[in-house]
Amino acid sequence: MKKLPVGIQTFRTIIEDDYLYIDKTELARSLIENYRYLFLSRPRRFGKSLFLDTLHNIFEGNRELFRGLLIEEQWNWEVKYPVIKISFSGGIRSQETLRKNLFYILNDNQERLDITCVEKEDPNQCFAELIKKASQKYHQKVVILIDEYDKPILDNIENIPEALVIRDGMRDFYTKIKENDRYLRFAFLTGVSKFSKVSLFSGLNNLEDISLNPDYGNICGYTQLDLDTTFAPYLEGVDMEQVKRWYNGYNFLGDKVYNPYDILLFIRNQRMFKNYWFETGTPRFLIDLIKKNNYFIPKLIGLHVNESLVNSFDLEHLNLETILFQTGYLTIKRLIPLDMGFGYELGFPNMEVQMSFNDYILQSMTTVSENEPIRSELLALMKSGDVGALEPVIKRLFASIAYNNYTNNDIERYEGFYASVLYACFASIGVDIIAEDVSNKGRIDLTLKAGGRTFLFEFKVTDGEPLEQIRKMKYYEKYGGERYLIGIVFDPKARNVSRFEWERL
Repeated sequence: MKKLPVGIQTFRTIIEDDYLYIDKTELARSLIENYRYLFLSRPRRFGKSLFLDTLHNIFEGNRELFRGLLIEEQWNWEVKYPVIKISFSGGIRSQETLRKNLFYILNDNQERLDITCVEKEDPNQCFAELIKKASQKYHQKVVILIDEYDKPILDNIENIPEALVIRDGMRDFYTKIKENDRYLRFAFLTGVSKFSKVSLFSGLNNLEDISLNPDYGNICGYTQLDLDTTFAPYLEGVDMEQVKRWYNGYNFLGDKVYNPYDILLFIRNQRMFKNYWFETGTPRFLIDLIKKNNYFIPKLIGLHVNESLVNSFDLEHLNLETILFQTGYLTIKRLIPLDMGFGYELGFPNMEVQMSFNDYILQSMTTVSENEPIRSELLALMKSGDVGALEPVIKRLFASIAYNNYTNNDIERYEGFYASVLYACFASIGVDIIAEDVSNKGRIDLTLKAGGRTFLFEFKVTDGEPLEQIRKMKYYEKYGGERYLIGIVFDPKARNVSRFEWERL
């Protein structure tokens, strides 16, 4: 079997060193033939860099690398284009380091293209000069490929004033692409986030966004067909339904896809189910944003948003749902027809993200660690149906809430805070979970399924009769089998459970 290309983003290396390659060249050819200025947003570790490098080799006419691939007989390899490749990697923390980084990248392109630019002070003018001179030297229009176009901005997301300065500097740089249209054959920008056109892209408003174009939904990532065919020898004997549950589910309006990093690491690590993608880095500012806005965590399942919310990232008005979608923590579950256009239902793509993200949230809200037995005890009790023993374990959970979550706010008064803690705890152990479950009588706060049983939770703060409300509204009627009704009242002074009642049907 071929070697697995873990962490390899160079197309030539994959082909020449005989690594496994999923053929995306037909999609590449379609893009090149149908578009001139393109933008693609995908979460990290999804294969954007490899796809961009594949385009680089196509435009340079390196036919020997494409033997046997779909594009080989469909492309005129005699025509070669000069390619300017821009990729941001190192941390950029100021306008000056941005300037130096841009010159370093431009100098690298000058050396590769055997061009010397006169401009030494302004990287924007140097970029424009490089485009023009490349076209003149090679008597051909120029291709521009930009990888991680937004990284300098996202590197400063926790320092918004600095991020805005860098954003404006990047906008001035990218504007040179449109200004030099007569010299260009093709331009393709990729990144994680899509900034609104009034900010970063105001000088490059001729870009066509294919991030949610169904024709290119599979442009990055592995499909189920890829796993059932190319990866079949690597996955022999594996429970594929479990693989789907753990790692499949990203939806960009094509097929549901897997993050390549997950599958490659899963195979390399003796096919052990772990959170490979998630652990590569979760921005702390996401958790800070959740806390700052007292965000109701259960909303993250079955979240309804409009099209504009998904498509616009605004530094000056950070929207949590937009960030979670563009960074890959949420994905599209279905399209929702509206009176004017359509919207999306968002949710966690798979078990890896659901469990890991909620574990991350839980650890930020409480002192519960990965080794704390609270979660394993809750799961065991639910699977066995021993609901009466849940109360002391849930009380231990709320007793572990970090004190700083209560300072400078009155969060303990809100039912949503307690529901968020319980939701994050249950979601982090991988049970099937429905927040604010709708019936024909209303909404139940939390519904869980484990061990073939259904558990319906209703919460109140200070007073109320949550169990009586479940009985009265008959929320349980939509479910069959063994059902448990659980009513919990929270005491904001004690910051814990004051009453726990349950009933089995």
